[in-house]
Amino acid sequence: MIRVLLVDDQPLLRSGFRALLDVEDDIEVVAEAADGSEGLALAREHLPDIALIDIQMPVVDGIEATRRIAADPALSGVHVVILTNYGLDEYVFNALRAGAAGFLVKDIEPEDFLHAVRVAARGDALLAPAITRKLIDRYVTLPLGAGTGTGLKELTNREREAVALVARGLSNDEIADHMVISPSTAKTHVNRAMTKLHARDRAQLVVLAYESGLVVPGDRQGPN
Repeated sequence: MIRVLLVDDQPLLRSGFRALLDVEDDIEVVAEAADGSEGLALAREHLPDIALIDIQMPVVDGIEATRRIAADPALSGVHVVILTNYGLDEYVFNALRAGAAGFLVKDIEPEDFLHAVRVAARGDALLAPAITRKLIDRYVTLPLGAGTGTGLKELTNREREAVALVARGLSNDEIADHMVISPSTAKTHVNRAMTKLHARDRAQLVVLAYESGLVVPGDRQGPN
C-alpha cells in the first residue's frame, strides 16, 4: 500500500486529488494539510511514502517544507513530489535542490497522475529526459573547473558512468543496456553513488551530476 500525504492550501484541489487516489486499491491518503508547517507535522506523525506538496503556500511554503523533510533522518523514506500550476520554473528547481523527487503540474491527466505517484513510490525521479535538459540549461551554472569535488573522487569509474547516464534521463534498465551489465548491477552502481554523494534520490543525483561538472549543460547528445 502506497501511503500519501496531501499538502495544498486549496481544499478543492486536495479533494480532487484525494478522490483520484482513494479509488485505487494500492494507494491510501493518510492525511491532508493546508500549509507546509502542518504538512511537516503530519509527515512526522504518519510517515507517508509520498508527500504531494504545493510549492506556494502560506506559513511555510513547499520549498521550505521539502528542505525540512529532507533534513530529518526520521523522514528519509518520504518522497516529496512538488505540485505546481506553472510547470518548470525556478521555484521547481529550488525544490529539487531542497530534496524533492520530482514535480507534477496540477492539470495533469488523471492516469498520468496515478502513474507518477507509483513511480515516485518506487524511488524513481519524476524527471523525463526533455525536462532534465530544460531544467539544467536554464538553472544550472557551472564555475570554472567544476567537477573536481571530493564526492566525485570517491566514485568508481563505473559509478561515475552510471551517474552520468542517470543525469541524461536513463532508467536503470537503459543504463544496464548501455553499460552491458544486469539491471540489478546498474541499480547497485546508482545506489552506491547516491550514498557516496549524499543524494536523497535520483532527482538530486541529476542536479549534483550537472553542478559538479560530471555532465555539461547543453550536451544533448546523450551517452554514446
